[in-house]
This record gives sequence, structure tokens and C-alpha cells, in this order.
Amino acid sequence: MTEPKTYGDGVAVVTVTYSPGETLERFLDTLDKATDRDVHVVLADNGSVDGAPEKAAERANVQLVSTGANLGYGAAVNRGVAELGDDIGWVVIANPDLEWDPGSLDTLLDAAKRWPRGGAFGPLIREPDGTVYPSARLLPSLGRGIGHALFGKVWPGNPWTRAYRQEKAQPAERTAEWLSGSCQLVRRAAFDSVDGFDPRYFMYFEDVDLGDRLGKAGWLNVYIPSAGVMHIGGQATSKASARMLAAHHDSAYRYLADRHRGLLWKPALAVIRIGLAVRLRLETRRA
Repeated sequence: MTEPKTYGDGVAVVTVTYSPGETLERFLDTLDKATDRDVHVVLADNGSVDGAPEKAAERANVQLVSTGANLGYGAAVNRGVAELGDDIGWVVIANPDLEWDPGSLDTLLDAAKRWPRGGAFGPLIREPDGTVYPSARLLPSLGRGIGHALFGKVWPGNPWTRAYRQEKAQPAERTAEWLSGSCQLVRRAAFDSVDGFDPRYFMYFEDVDLGDRLGKAGWLNVYIPSAGVMHIGGQATSKASARMLAAHHDSAYRYLADRHRGLLWKPALAVIRIGLAVRLRLETRRA
């Protein structure tokens, strides 16, 4: 049996860029105030054409890594993490359209000391209007998944969506079943233990899948609302909304199908596939 690799206590940030625009500069500016530690930043670029990653890479602590194609989110993060040296034991995975609260990264790192079995740590995520995004959730079981998928848009207050999103849970430090991939601090040893993100998820559900696999491997996903960030959202996905909607539905089906294998699940999965196809058609027309 191969011994797990030992890492240092260094910190790096890996963010996936796809023509991120001016938000990337704000991301880096606020990151400087989020920690007193020296932080190496890797931009895993999936084919930007706006020049923003190249401009950002002029900073001394920023490394630009071209993935060679649009690999999707999880695969690009894996590529960025692979660039890091063994001195890096903590990796922040974050979207480039975030703004960090002062001291927020240090707050996450301090919290990690209180949770020795913590594999991933997520901050409180605010939207631009100040609304708190439900970023620490339950896993989408078959029942919750179907209910949320079918009624989430037409009946936002349905019990399946409320349970899945954990919107009524108090913003207290606690464990969750998965954390939003838009911003989380991961213990590199934990990330390695599950082989990182599953590259089959082009976009969406890669964070749900990661949280599930971390939990099954004995790690905890921990919500740390004392650390805060603001997520503008939609900077890259808005440019290809129909494609992103299709990717979301494909990933939702893949997640459920991976966890419900065998002949007995075939009828239920067929119904889910049809329901998701209908939902996708309606949402594509709306978009």
C-alpha cells in the first residue's frame, strides 16, 4: 500500500478562468486583504480570449496555466492543483468572480485547526444584494433530487428544495454534506485521497460529488460562516446559457445514476431522464 504524500503548510489558490473580465482583478485585490500569509495563485485557463488572465499573471504571485482546451470546471481545477509543489498543504478552490472579505481566508485556515478531520471548509457566501447563498447543503437523495428538480423553479418553497438547500439552517459553524464549489478551502491530503474532482462533470454537481466522496472517505465538509465572500456569479456561464443549462441537467442525471446502479433502478432513472429533458426544454425557452 502506497503511503499518503506528506505536504507542507503552504497555501495556494486555484481558480478556473474563461474570459473572466475585470472581475479577476477585483478577486486578486481583495485576496491580498483576506490573509496575512503569502499565497500562490494558479489560474487554470480554459481558453480565455479577453486578455484578463495574461494581465493578472504579471503579478509576482500569480501563475498562468493553459489547460489547452475548455476542460470544464473540475478537470481544470485538477490541472491547476497538479502544478503545486509539496510545500502546499492547503488549496483554495474559488471562482474568479469572488470578492473576499478582509481576513476571510485566515479565518478559514484558523477554523481548519479546530477540525482535524475536516477535508473541505466553506465560507458564508453572499450575493451582490446581500442575500446569503445556501452554500452548505444536504446531498440530493433520489427523493429530494426529484422534488427539487421538478418543482424548484415553479414552486421555490417546496419541502424538497427547502430540505436540500438548507436555507433555514442558522449560519453557525457546522458540518454539511457538501459545500459550494464557488469557494472552499480543501486539505490537499483529503483532495488527493479521493483523486480530486471527477472530470466527467463538465460543469455543475462536481462539488456535490466531491463532498459526497470526501464524506465516504471519512473526511468532514465544514461550513465556516465567520468567513465571508461575495459571489457576483454568472460571468462565464452567462455567455453560453443554453450550453450551461444542458450541462447542469446532464450532471444532475450523472450524479443520481452513479449512485443508483442496477436493473431495479432503471425505471426510476428513465423517469428522471425524461423529467430532466422536459425541464431543460422549458428552461431553455425561458432563457
